[in-house]
Amino acid sequence: MDRFMRLELLIGKEKRDKLKQSHVLVVGLGGVGGYVVESLARSGIGKLTLIDFDIIDITNSNRQVIAVTSTIGKSKATSWKERILDINPEAEVIIHEVRLTKDNVEDYINPSTDAIIDACDTLEVKKELIRYSLKNNKLSITVTGTALKKDPSKLEVMELQKTAYDPIARELRKMVKLEFPKRKLMVVCSTESPMKRVTESLPSAVFVPSVAGILAANYIFKKLIGE
Repeated sequence: MDRFMRLELLIGKEKRDKLKQSHVLVVGLGGVGGYVVESLARSGIGKLTLIDFDIIDITNSNRQVIAVTSTIGKSKATSWKERILDINPEAEVIIHEVRLTKDNVEDYINPSTDAIIDACDTLEVKKELIRYSLKNNKLSITVTGTALKKDPSKLEVMELQKTAYDPIARELRKMVKLEFPKRKLMVVCSTESPMKRVTESLPSAVFVPSVAGILAANYIFKKLIGE
């Protein structure tokens, strides 16, 4: 029995074959990025490149799909590679267990990549991924902040310039307006006002990051099959 039979019934063989031939880069494998990867793996994406330097911590258990008792202390990237291949043994998975900075982003982007999903939480890296995507006309989507929020129904896929209530989006708007004034950038952003931060650790639950990741993956999924 074909593991992607139900998907093919939904979109047809031609579009399923497009997904099988697609290469998607995912930056960041946390609460958002994990659900991006889970969704793409279960959509039959043929090649995935994953970038994350972090290990799985017990405090990730409340929101990260890869964080279970048996993976605590293990590499996120390695654990995700194992999970993807368990979902789809035919997938090709490349991992980079590195800390991206504004100076090394392009070193880890294969020009053959069909799409980039930014699920990282470092502002300067997000800016560099946007610069690369816009300069190279690369299909991409950026996910803005999901911590300090509780309502997943307030998440939307929208143009960056239409965002509000999000400090990360505010900084990205400034950069894009200055450097790429005529270009549009799609993001996943919440219209919910974030709660006031009163602790060093960012408060978060599973609901908002998981839905943000699924929305980002769905946007790329639809673009790859031409919808």
